[in-house]
Amino acid sequence: YLKVGKSCTVCRQEFHHHKADDGPAYLTILIVGHLMAPLLHVAFVTFRPEPLVLFAFFAVGCVALSLYLLPRLKGAIVGFQWARSMHGF
Repeated sequence: YLKVGKSCTVCRQEFHHHKADDGPAYLTILIVGHLMAPLLHVAFVTFRPEPLVLFAFFAVGCVALSLYLLPRLKGAIVGFQWARSMHGF
């Protein structure tokens, strides 16, 4: 799911020397937190749902958004490293 391919299928550029480490996870947490916190506030103030219902909806939303963003942000970081010729690219 999160593994970077060994090489580009078009230009054969090798990707074994990328160093994404924890960057994609930190960016995912930052983005998901900034998107979901205002929605949580609006949902609570407007609808006043039960706490467990609110938790269930926002837990699913946070997990879904995180699973969507994480591989894309990892690709963005590897692409940034490639564009800047970092770490042996």
